[in-house]
Amino acid sequence: MANVKHYLLTAAILAAIGGASAALIAGTNLITKQKIAQNEIDRVNTGIKQIFGQNSAILEENAVSGYEYVNYCYKIVDSGNTLIGYAYRTSGSNMYGKISLLVGFDESTKSFKKMSIIVNEQTYASTLEDKYVSVVNDGGNLDDTSCGATYGAKLVRNMVNEAYTAAQANWSNE
Repeated sequence: MANVKHYLLTAAILAAIGGASAALIAGTNLITKQKIAQNEIDRVNTGIKQIFGQNSAILEENAVSGYEYVNYCYKIVDSGNTLIGYAYRTSGSNMYGKISLLVGFDESTKSFKKMSIIVNEQTYASTLEDKYVSVVNDGGNLDDTSCGATYGAKLVRNMVNEAYTAAQANWSNE
C-alpha cells in the first residue's frame, strides 16, 4: 500500500509540473506572439528598402503557390506610386538550417536586383552573408557558390532562380 501511495504522489507531482510548464509556455506565447509577427513585418519592410531604396513601399502582397521555395510576391512602388519592381519571399532549409530571403527584381529591366535575408539560421550564417549574399548583391556571379558555406549558397542560388522563374511568369501575365 505504501508503494501505491508513493507512485500516486510521484505521478501527481509530475502532472503538476507538466501542467505548470504548459501554462508557462502558453502564457509566454500569448505575450510574445504579436511582437514576433511585428518583427517579421519590420524585417520584410527593411528588406524592401534595402533592395529598392528608402522611398519604396509594398503596394500589394500575394501568396504564391506551386513553388518549392517562393511563398509571397510583393508589388513594389516608389513614392509616386509607380511600379518599380517585385520582391519574392522565399523560404528553404537544408541540413545546416533554415533561411528566408526577399529576392527583388527590377520592373524596367526585368532582371535580378538584389536580395535581403529575413531569417538566416544556417550554421555558417555570417560566412554565407559576407562571402556569398553580399558578393552577389554587389554584382558577383550567382552561380559561384564556393564561399565556405557552399550548401547554404546553393540553397540561396536555387531560391533566387526559382524566384526569377516566378517573376518571369508574373511578367508574362502583365
